[in-house]
Amino acid sequence: QVRLVESGGGLVQAGGSLRLSCAASGSILSINVMGWYRQAPGKQRELVADITTGSSTNYADSVKGRFTISRDKVKNTVYLQMDNLKPEDTAVYYCSAPAVLTTSGWNLGLWGQGTLVTVSS
Repeated sequence: QVRLVESGGGLVQAGGSLRLSCAASGSILSINVMGWYRQAPGKQRELVADITTGSSTNYADSVKGRFTISRDKVKNTVYLQMDNLKPEDTAVYYCSAPAVLTTSGWNLGLWGQGTLVTVSS
């Protein structure tokens, strides 16, 4: 069974930076897309950024130019470098892997447990 474990959240002042990490563990053969979503209080979960095996990236308009997603395919880990953070970036950030191929077959719709990012003004 595949697990996604996030780390790196915390409290930061506006204008500061944080780096989130998400490591996938299990008998993994391949992961096509890995991504980050966030959910602020009272709001729906939204895509922040995702990245394919070929390193194609996609960003929400609200984070373009401030956040950078990257991945280490050998370590099955995805990172989110967040710079120039704003109070409106405050949310629980979730790692996502829609489809993971393992030695036992496909694991679909995987999420991490979430990590809280709080940006103070």
